Amino acid sequence: MYAVVETGGKQYMVRKGLRIKVEHIPHEPGTTIELTPILIKKDDGSLELNKGKVLAEVLSHGKHKKVIVFKFRAKKNYKRWRGHRQPYTEILIKDVKEE
Repeated sequence: MYAVVETGGKQYMVRKGLRIKVEHIPHEPGTTIELTPILIKKDDGSLELNKGKVLAEVLSHGKHKKVIVFKFRAKKNYKRWRGHRQPYTEILIKDVKEE
């Protein structure tokens, strides 16, 4: 059984035991959070919309690799270097429950 959940403006296909990195969630590591699924596909092949819940445990917080943004204009002596590191939360999917 798997589910499609939405968090941080993005959708993720999850199943029990999966570790994923999602947009930063303001919870301490070790806490259990509940995600509401958009779609659940059961083992028998049937689909359910907006029913059930997904339990996940917050494992850690961190930042992704740095993304460099470089702007350049030829013959104008214009160069700009900017970097960005997006924060993330790593979660472990504990269970996918149907209602």
